[in-house]
Amino acid sequence: MLHPFMPFITEELWHAQGTTSGRERPYELILAQWPNPRAEVSKEATDAIDWVIDLTTNVRSAKNELGIPPGEKLAAFVPSPSDLAASTIERSSAAIERLARLTPVTVGEAPSGPAMQVTALSDVFVIPLEGIIDIEAEKTRLSKALEASQKEVKSLDGRLSNPHFVERAKPEAVEKAKADHAHHSAEVERLQTALARLG
Repeated sequence: MLHPFMPFITEELWHAQGTTSGRERPYELILAQWPNPRAEVSKEATDAIDWVIDLTTNVRSAKNELGIPPGEKLAAFVPSPSDLAASTIERSSAAIERLARLTPVTVGEAPSGPAMQVTALSDVFVIPLEGIIDIEAEKTRLSKALEASQKEVKSLDGRLSNPHFVERAKPEAVEKAKADHAHHSAEVERLQTALARLG
């Protein structure tokens, strides 16, 4: 890899390493062929990695929505794992613990009580929240934020549906109103999802 950048040094090293191993190099490094590893990509391995990435992304998003610290390790239950989930949990529990911060992951039904649901591709994980957060306080906080965002969306709907505003306002003002509308609409969706997770 270094040869194109420092050919004199790599050529010297190439021959020096050959003599230390007890045999002369049969050709100059500059004449050598590029390595051809003929490696094959395992679909099983790439599917497992995609599954862990999806699980990690969704767990982190859910924690963020509910104000749970990112480093908090949570127990998780998967009632009916797919074959991919079962084999990945069995072989990669350390990676799931380190990346998704889920430990232990139990195959089976979750205990009753407040919980959030997180998906990994087609698999559904149930993560109990009892003792992790104050459920009622979190519901109140999310409800207030949802109400504020819904109010903003309604106000911006009115402004953007008014032809006088759209025609007479500066283009930057109209664009800002559209961007604010998109932001608050996304917030409404996010907060509704977070509330639904709490049950």
